[in-house]
Amino acid sequence: MSCRTGETRSEYNSRRVKHPFRKPTGRRQFSTPEQMMAGTSASRPRTFRQEEADVEEDERSEEESGEESEEESEKKKGTQGIIQVENPNSGKPKNLKARDVDMEKTTELSRREREEIEKQRAHERYMKLQEQGKTEQARKDLDRLALIRQQRAEAAKKREEEKAAKDQKKLEARK
Repeated sequence: MSCRTGETRSEYNSRRVKHPFRKPTGRRQFSTPEQMMAGTSASRPRTFRQEEADVEEDERSEEESGEESEEESEKKKGTQGIIQVENPNSGKPKNLKARDVDMEKTTELSRREREEIEKQRAHERYMKLQEQGKTEQARKDLDRLALIRQQRAEAAKKREEEKAAKDQKKLEARK
């Protein structure tokens, strides 16, 4: 990196060729000597003691303001004062110990869980009625079964008659 005599770093950088395939990330920021002398360098990290001192200073100023801070905290920016929204995720749920849990307390089920349980109970009721033959579908099934049994009985009777007639013909043929 060779700068011309009397040329500043920023002038040199503006004259440099930009590479079309390089990403613009990761460029370095250099503090000017004036910033370094003033101690306001943006890239310079704050120390823990400075942050701690700032926090203590804020706490002291809050104690002194007292009533003024309460009035200011009530005022909210924009529509926050108008719209009241409660975030259900704002409070973290407490972790209960096993001895603190109340077993008698019933928890409310979600709509889907409740509907699923109702559906299962209705199905069980329907199956009991079906076994007893009280539902319309059970009656139709029983009527169908009775008809099939009757047809089978008639077919068996017919087969027996045919068999008896065949046996009788054989006996007559032998005589």
